Amino acid sequence: MLPSRHLRATARQRSHRLPAAGEACSGKIDADVIRRNKAITAHMRAGRVGEAERIFDAMPCRSTSTYNAMLAGYASNRRLPVALSLFRSIPRPDTFSYNTLLHALATSASLADARSLFDEMPVKDPVSYNVMISSHANNGLVSLARKYFDLAPEKDAVSWNGMLSAYVRNGRIQEARELFSSRTEWDAISWNALMAGYVHLGRMSEALELFNRMPQRDAVSWNIMVSGYARGGDMVEARRLFDMAPVRDVFTWTAVVSGYAQNGMLEDARVVFDAMPERNAVSWNAMVAAYVQRGMMEKAKDLFDMMPCRDVASWNTMLTGYAQAGMLDEARAVFDMMPQKDAVSWAAMLAAYAQGGLSEETLQLFIKMGRCGEWVNRSAFACLLSTCADIAALECGMQLHGRLIKAGHGLGRFVGNALLAMYFKCGNMEDARNAFEEMDERDAVSWNTVIAGYARHGFGKEALEVFDMMRTTSKPDNITLVGVLAACSHSGLVEKGISYFYSMHCDFGVTAKPEHYTCMIDLLGRAGRLDEAQGLMKDMPFEPDATMWGALLGASRIHRNPELGRIAAEKIFELEPKNAGMYVLLSNIYASSGKWRDAGKMRVMMEERGVKKVPGFSWMEVQNKVHTFSVGDFVHPEKEKIYAFLKDLDMRMKKAGYVSATEMVLHDVEDEEKENSLKYHSEKLAVAYGILNIPLGRPIRVIKNLRVCGDCHNAFKYISAIEGRVIILRDSNRFHHFRDGSCSCGDYW
Repeated sequence: MLPSRHLRATARQRSHRLPAAGEACSGKIDADVIRRNKAITAHMRAGRVGEAERIFDAMPCRSTSTYNAMLAGYASNRRLPVALSLFRSIPRPDTFSYNTLLHALATSASLADARSLFDEMPVKDPVSYNVMISSHANNGLVSLARKYFDLAPEKDAVSWNGMLSAYVRNGRIQEARELFSSRTEWDAISWNALMAGYVHLGRMSEALELFNRMPQRDAVSWNIMVSGYARGGDMVEARRLFDMAPVRDVFTWTAVVSGYAQNGMLEDARVVFDAMPERNAVSWNAMVAAYVQRGMMEKAKDLFDMMPCRDVASWNTMLTGYAQAGMLDEARAVFDMMPQKDAVSWAAMLAAYAQGGLSEETLQLFIKMGRCGEWVNRSAFACLLSTCADIAALECGMQLHGRLIKAGHGLGRFVGNALLAMYFKCGNMEDARNAFEEMDERDAVSWNTVIAGYARHGFGKEALEVFDMMRTTSKPDNITLVGVLAACSHSGLVEKGISYFYSMHCDFGVTAKPEHYTCMIDLLGRAGRLDEAQGLMKDMPFEPDATMWGALLGASRIHRNPELGRIAAEKIFELEPKNAGMYVLLSNIYASSGKWRDAGKMRVMMEERGVKKVPGFSWMEVQNKVHTFSVGDFVHPEKEKIYAFLKDLDMRMKKAGYVSATEMVLHDVEDEEKENSLKYHSEKLAVAYGILNIPLGRPIRVIKNLRVCGDCHNAFKYISAIEGRVIILRDSNRFHHFRDGSCSCGDYW
């Protein structure tokens, strides 16, 4: 019997009466039954299920063929539960009935149910076995496919070709060759399938050996070899075979055009394209894509405008080209003009907006996509999750996670890695770890995302635990070690970081690159070992870059060493004269040391060099709406309530021992004026709004585009204790988790 879950499902579907006595045809079937059977088949093929059901219900006499017509119709119209119910009501199901349902179950990914039905079949024919072979092969279950192949008492050409194709499509070329060598009666389809398998793996010599042995070649045989050499970059051999081919079809010509294009030989590609006796949409698309890949959008558009036949791939090629060139207005114009859009079109436009930093437009387009009833593919989900990560829209990201599960995509590597990054960048550590544990499969990107995520949050111990787990299943790469060293740096694990740095080449085969040295300079600098950090910079096999000097400048700020800060800043100004953040950081160092004249010089220098300070702002998501704040914000609709709350909170903080870090204000003015300046920083306004609007028990998540200032960092520790709230702040450098009066960084930032 079939599993009970289908029996439960069928109870909720349309119920079919079991035929009463005399309803099932016996003996000779009259012409009226045959006519109605044909009508049922015609309606089902046209998707008119209701009309087919009306005819079926009105029939006084039904043959097994009548039931089979309904069964096949329900299967083709994806009404599997109804098909199951009908199947159980057939008085005398024949092998065709069983095979029809078997195929429906197998193609709907219900392989376990298909196996149950196969086992209960009273009679099996080659079709039954072929369905089981192909369905298991299509799902990557090659060994099970071989089991059914071996069980088949009679094998036809479909059986042999199905098994051969199963091996080829799943990359098991050696087993495919062994099967091929076990018999001699193969047709051209079989030869081509094995040859294509070798071509796909880049094993052209073995493909050529088969090609030369073929008793009879067709156009497909020549096309496989021509396209194989072309994809491998051997255009001389591809052109030789093209010239030798006794019959060339449009695909042969297109293979050469694509080959020249993919190998950067645009002029040769255009010559062949212009010489084509006939072209189809694929040919035109290949030439348009050639120009797009080289960024020659004007020529691509000229050719696109000339196309006599455009398909959705033609439009997608232009859309993708404009998006990759950063021409978002042109990309959107193409998108809006498309007569028909597919999942690739929507995903390409979403990616264009996301990569262009237009987060709001990305999410608005996604909403429109839903209204149009479009199916969201994995690429679109990954793009949308990345957008949510960039703007820390956690609630939106969690809704996408729910839709991802409902769509049945699962947590494969591509989407799973995007989901991991979203949760980490939104500061939701628990759900990030849960998503990691639930992933169907993990690759190096998965492990690296978790390690780097923990590192950026200051959870060094957890990052190293994941690193130890990774080493048991995957080989760490240079990106892994960057995450490990960053984890040690952000968590003060100095000796561990030094140990990993000096052993990573021997233990993991990773040679230190600039990013690894930057982590080490940061680690040593934060620990106050400034001489060692400078020594490491001198001993490096390459010149220090602006990032390394920036790490040293940051260490100078932490340990109040203005002289070293000046040296580091001057180097940065030489390498990146427009880097406003470094001018501000050096001004900070001078101001905190009371060197107001030097701090003033920095402001003058910025004006003289045309360097503009990036304005600081913070934002947060509340009930699917993003609220943005700037210092001294007088625009927010709830500003009066926010300022009143901060005034009261400031008094309570001072009673608890809080003292404003007035040395952080870069102006030589009275302390009282400095306190007022610090009181209304953008991140404080955001936190105040969060406390007023986010229910108790839920974290307050704030994002700032610049590094958090020392006074706000200190204030948030007090606020977390006084208000009993968890505050998660993401600034331009890392995450800070404030809870019960302390920060996850341990003031090591």
